[in-house]
Amino acid sequence: MPLATTRRAGLVDQVIDQLRTAVTQGEWPIGERIPTEAELVEQLGVGRNTVREAVRALAHTGLLEVRQGDGTYVRATSEVSGAIRRLCGSELREVLQVRRTLEVEGARLAAAERSEEEVAELRALLARREVDLREGRWQDFARTDAEFHCAVVRAGHNRLLTELYRGLTEVITASVAATAGITPGADHAPEIGHEGLADAIAERDPDRAAAEACGFLDELLERIDRA
Repeated sequence: MPLATTRRAGLVDQVIDQLRTAVTQGEWPIGERIPTEAELVEQLGVGRNTVREAVRALAHTGLLEVRQGDGTYVRATSEVSGAIRRLCGSELREVLQVRRTLEVEGARLAAAERSEEEVAELRALLARREVDLREGRWQDFARTDAEFHCAVVRAGHNRLLTELYRGLTEVITASVAATAGITPGADHAPEIGHEGLADAIAERDPDRAAAEACGFLDELLERIDRA
């Protein structure tokens, strides 16, 4: 997304909106350093103080992280996600408990509201997840697994629940990667599948879908206690 020169009043707010859009649309991925202050000044056509104030505001929300002497990096894909990261930190148990709260109802809604296209998407993500697992691509596996869970919640067609869950994207991906390391099996391969959850959604069985979603998260929480 090319940055446009800003011309109207409310320069700081406009710069904030443009920087936020560059992050949320994936122009600047998580972990990547954004353009320097001088580069942003030139691209946006505003003063250094305006850029500095906008960056400071987005750092306060958790979207960006300013590293003195190194630059500014993307920390999260949304302010919701940034706030969650600050609250949850690296406490895996808390992340899984929040996931369980949202995903159980998300699965129940998905079984009642899903379309055939959304069922096909779930099947495709599970197939990709299996390939990532079989070939030992752990980072890809974590991302694909997180995409599957996001797709389940999205299939429930509750916009507020979907937005809340979307804010968990980064911590969900991190929790998948973390739980892979505590799961028994060859090379610590995650052995918990989601075919039962996909089947329940496809068969429009809300109670079974909720039980499937709750079951595997409860199992992960038990494994944390044993690890």
